[in-house]
This record gives sequence, C-alpha cells and structure tokens, in this order.
Amino acid sequence: MRTDTFPAPATVSEQAQDWLALDQGELTYPALDDTAGWLALAEEANRSTARRFPVAELPVTVEDLDVDGVTVYAARPDGVGKAADEPVFLWMHPGGLVVGGGDACRLTTARTASGTGLLVWGVDYRLPPRHPYPAGLDDALAVYRHLLRDHDPSRVFVGGDSAGGNIAAALLLRAKDAGLPMPAALVLNTPQVDLTESGDTFRTLAGVDNVLRSLRVPNALYAAGADLREPYLSPVLGDLTGFPPTFLRSGTRDLFLSNTVRMHRRLRDAGVAAELHVFEAMPHAGFGGDSPEDREAVAEQRRFLGRHGATAPEKEDA
Repeated sequence: MRTDTFPAPATVSEQAQDWLALDQGELTYPALDDTAGWLALAEEANRSTARRFPVAELPVTVEDLDVDGVTVYAARPDGVGKAADEPVFLWMHPGGLVVGGGDACRLTTARTASGTGLLVWGVDYRLPPRHPYPAGLDDALAVYRHLLRDHDPSRVFVGGDSAGGNIAAALLLRAKDAGLPMPAALVLNTPQVDLTESGDTFRTLAGVDNVLRSLRVPNALYAAGADLREPYLSPVLGDLTGFPPTFLRSGTRDLFLSNTVRMHRRLRDAGVAAELHVFEAMPHAGFGGDSPEDREAVAEQRRFLGRHGATAPEKEDA
C-alpha cells in the first residue's frame, strides 16, 4: 500500500487508522503446476490465521462433523440452546479459494458463531491444487442438501466472507438450478463474486487496499481451465432471480468494492431485497476484527439475520 499517498483519514477510529498504516505485503504465488508450493503457501496462511484467532478465547463450542463425506465445523455460542427447529447459519470461509481450510476454517467458523450468536456450520470445502473447481462447490451443495433434509428452509441461512462469498452465491445458483428451495437469507461480506476482476475498483483501489491484491493467479488455479465467466465461478454474472433477501458489506478501500456494489445492483435488478453497507476507509475484510467499525459491521449483520428469523433458542439453566 502507498501509505504516503493514501494516509489513514481522521474520519475513522484510532484502531482503524492503525490498521491502515500497516502494509500487509504482497504474496508471491507459485507456478500453477507447483503443487508442493501451493500446499506450503496454504499451510503458512492457515498457521497465520490460527495465531490471529485463538478459538480457546471465544465463548464457543466447536464440534467436528462428517456431513455426507464433507467436513463441517458446528460452532455453538455459549448460551445458545439446542432445538429441533433452531436456525443454522451455513457459512463459507475466506481464503482466496486456495487457503483457509482445516484448523483455520474451524477457527473462523467459531469467530463467526460468536459474532452472529447462532449455530454456525462452517464448511471445510475442498481446495486446489488437489481439488479445483467444482469440488468445493460440490461440497457446499452436499451440505446444503443435508440441512434441507432436517430443517425447513426458513431456518437455514447461507453466507460467506470474501472467497466464501463466491461459494455461497454460487451455491444458491446451483441449488436453484437443481430445483432446491432457497434459504431464508444470504450474507455476502466483501464477496469474491467476479473472478474475471472486471470491476472498476480492481484498478482504482489497486495499491490503496492494504490487505488485498489481485487474485488472478489463485483464480486460475481454482478454475482449472474453466471459463471464469461461468456463473458458478463468477456469480455476479448469473441469473439472480429468486434469491433470498441478501446482506452485502464492503468498504471504500476494499479492492472488492466493485464486486459488492455490482452484486447489489444485480440483485436489486432481479427483484431481490438486498441491502448494502459500505464503511468509510475500510479495506478488504475490515480493520482486523476489533475496531468499532468492525463491531458495527457485525452488529448490522446480526440485526439483518434477526429480521429474517435467525433467532437462536436460549440454553436452559441446569
């Protein structure tokens, strides 16, 4: 990031200003055929996530599940009771479609459960280089089908952050094409919904977003030769008719701001009730998670889910 050219504004909190002063660096990606290199990159990225989000510090219990052959982390916040009709937030982790699985997925799922106050099923969807598209999307669809066997669609909520937003939106396109009912609502936080990177902010915010750079190389690894314009790869290009009410979040320094605002307009054009939240000076994925702005974003998402029926049962006293 060019911090000399784009200093942190005084219009955001001190924590946000501190975050904007950091240069998160730029990854050097391996060659597309360097399987060992990609696996090493993922291992290091996942260790970094584990250091940032120690699950032991969160008031959440996480259970590892095997759901029709897919690993799922079921994270239940303390104080949230079990009930036959309890809401389930089916959540897809971030990671540029190449990292964020395993222990990192478990940890970010726990963090999502803590923020939403809901039972969250985090899908540890398969990733390249060993499992390129459509393996991860197939996993998400298998788990969604499973949930619908045991839950009314009005009690199922779907969402994802960044790359997880890609999987979540593509999942609903796949589900619609398969004749499955839509969930009660959809959450897309700074979603990676256009793998062609055609939007305006991929140029105007390049070097301004201090967290994210172009993901063209990981996108190519994930797509494995498929056309990036396919809607299951770039959901913003798909037919969004019939999608459920949708929450979208981004920031004025987010490289994926164009992704988010274009998805919002496409949803509105399709007659979907969609609300867009754009935060001042926020780069990709927020200000590190602990700023007042981050907490406000989490609260907005929680209110949205609550308005659409995501109220968790309280745990009965022993």
